[in-house]
Order: sequence, then C-alpha cells, then structure tokens
Amino acid sequence: MLLNKFVTCPESRSKLCKGPLACFINDFCFYLQDLGFSHSCIYKHLLNLSRFNDYLAEDSPLPLAMINSLNVERFFKLYFLPCKNGNISAVHLRNIHYSINRFIVYLKQQGCFIKQKQIPIYQPLQDSYLLWLKNYQHLAPGTIDVRRHSIRLFLLWLGLQATCKGLEQLSAQQVETFFLTQAKSMGPSARRSLQAALRTFFRFCLQKGFIKRSLDKAVPTIRVYKLATVPRAISEADAKRLLESIDRSTPVGKRDYAIITLLYTFGVRGGQVAALRLTDIDWAKAQVLFRAMKQGKDTLLPLPEDVGHCLLDYLKDARPNSQCPAVFLTSRGPHRALCHSSMVSELVRRHLVKAGIDLPTKGAHLFRHCFAGRMIQQGNSLKSVADLLGHRALSTTFIYTKIDFNALKQVALPWPQGESSC
Repeated sequence: MLLNKFVTCPESRSKLCKGPLACFINDFCFYLQDLGFSHSCIYKHLLNLSRFNDYLAEDSPLPLAMINSLNVERFFKLYFLPCKNGNISAVHLRNIHYSINRFIVYLKQQGCFIKQKQIPIYQPLQDSYLLWLKNYQHLAPGTIDVRRHSIRLFLLWLGLQATCKGLEQLSAQQVETFFLTQAKSMGPSARRSLQAALRTFFRFCLQKGFIKRSLDKAVPTIRVYKLATVPRAISEADAKRLLESIDRSTPVGKRDYAIITLLYTFGVRGGQVAALRLTDIDWAKAQVLFRAMKQGKDTLLPLPEDVGHCLLDYLKDARPNSQCPAVFLTSRGPHRALCHSSMVSELVRRHLVKAGIDLPTKGAHLFRHCFAGRMIQQGNSLKSVADLLGHRALSTTFIYTKIDFNALKQVALPWPQGESSC
C-alpha cells in the first residue's frame, strides 16, 4: 500500500485506513505522486486530510462511497471556528483549505463528489449581466472578471433585494449610499472600476426591464484628473542592482532572473510574461511574441542575445520536465504555469525586499514604467513607444511624457530674479 510510504505512524495510518475516507486514501496518494508532489508535501496533505476524516467519523466511522459539498462546508465551519479566538494560525487554515480542495479535485475526477451548494440569490442576475457584457458589449474576459468582482459587492450589499423583481424598488439614494460607502476604502482605479460596473449594470437592467428608469446617473462621479500622477518606475541603477542580486545557481534563481530580465528589457506586463509559451519564441529568427492583454496589440520583438542566453539557461538547466506549454513553471510540483500576473509581481516583490530596494510599490509594472521612461528619454517617438508597449490608443502613452525631464526643462519658465515688492 502506497500510504505506508508517506505515513509511518501506525496509529495515523490505522485511522486513515479504517475511517470514512479509507477507500480513497491510497488512490489519492498515487494521484498526488503522479502530479509531481514531493514526499513531504504528500505527507502534509494526508495529515490535513486526516482531520477531515476524523470529522466525518463522528457521524459514521464506516467508509463512504461519496462525499458531498455539505460535508466539506460543515467541516470548515467547525474547524475554522477556533480561528476567531486566535487558537489556529491563518497559515495553518490556508494549508487545511488547500489540502481539502486538492482532495475535492481528485474526487470530482473519480465521480465521487456531489455538489449540493446553495446557489446565492443574486447568481442568476449576475450571470445574466456577465453574459450581456460578453455578447453585447464584447468586453475582454479579463475586464468581465473585474466587472464580476465589482458587481458582486453591490449585489451582496442589496441582500434579498438582489433579484430581477427586487430591483424594481431600487432607489437612486440606495445607489449613491452604496457607492460612497465603498469608495472611502478604495483607491482611484478601484473606484473607477466600481463606477463603470455599476453604470453598465443599470443600463443592462433598464434594457431588460428590471428597472423602470435609468439609474446610471445616480452613481456619483468622483473627480480624477487625467495624467495627474507620475508613473512609479524603478530606476535604471536599482533595476541592474536587483538583477545582480539574484542567485542564479539555483533553478528558482535562473527562472526569476529570466522573468525579471524580460520585464526590464521589453517593458511587458507581468501577465504577458506568465502567458509566454514555448512556441512564442522563434529561436531561428531571434524573435519573441508577447500576446496582447487588456485589448492591446500583440508585439513581436527581436530577442537580444543576452536575453536569449538567460532564457536558454533556464530552459535547459532549470525548467522542470513537463508537458505544459508555458515557458515559466512553478518550482514545486505539480509543475504548472504561472497563471496569474500577481504571481510574477510577488516574485518581483520578494527580490526587491531581498535586495534592500525600498519603493512605494513593488510589482512587475515598475519595469514597464522604467522601460517607457528609458525609451522616451532616448529620443524615441511617442508612437514607437506606444507600439512597443502594445497600446492601441496613443493617449494611453501620454502619461510617460511627464517623465521626459529633458523635454520638460525646455518648457520650464525661468525663476523670477527680482525680489517681490510685496
């Protein structure tokens, strides 16, 4: 039995072999092993799963053929309760949650999981709105995901009123109260996103007949001046110091060095680096293709020799052996793509902290601003910078003219030499 390889304690092994989850445990071990999980990671998953097994044994000690979502929800409510009293750490809870969710994925593949979760009252309305955004507004999938998050806040706030029938009683005062309450704890970008989501949602509701008069004008406008801020970038000196600080003797170091080199050299978004596929690199022509994001444009760029060398260093000596088409994979099994831009930003943040570089923001976008500023200060036209950044609209690139300090000096007014008579 494979379980014996990972759980050496006879008592723990006995509980898992005789409890409600007994018929799943051994195959679950094979499942985790095939995915590439390490020995210690499989042991931790089994240890966490034993807690769920103990909970199920209180109702029935006999092996179960099926697990349902209500079993899982009740376990989480009971097990997470001590967290409110500070008896369980947040890290421990995340680990428990991750192990149980991994087990559920396995159960679903085996056809042994029954989903009995109650559908939220707002779900039909939200789904209808998101489908409208896709079919009639033709928004990008990423934008729809942002709208989903924003409108869910509003529908949760409405409570039982979040139905097609309940919206008939919705007032402009309610809309204004919700938005102003939420806006207090949001930054400018989040406020604009919530504002756009609410206004399109009310236009959708008016079109469908859920409300009798337009409420999109009831969403307050909080004035934000266009181009009012200066892009936050990492300096050239700090960028080079960061790259030099990365330990390239380890597989993770080789991967992170290649990722940050791409961010610095091309000014692409973190999500574009995460989405890079092996087929996007044309070694014969020394070109690399970055796929469009946020309704921008694909960019096909020449691959400099030094960048190609650091990519080869990772691909040949550090990338895990995997059928995944993505260039950059997680260092621990199961090896999968870095599927979110936040994973790239976290990687950048970790190295910035380690290198002792203190900046107001520590995400991957620092290098995009750095690249744009470098291109403009080298005399490149705004149009060429926009093309390199993948911007469809030139107005999107205007913000970077504020960091062209050489050009700004030419239009600066001279300081008055005479003393004021006042």
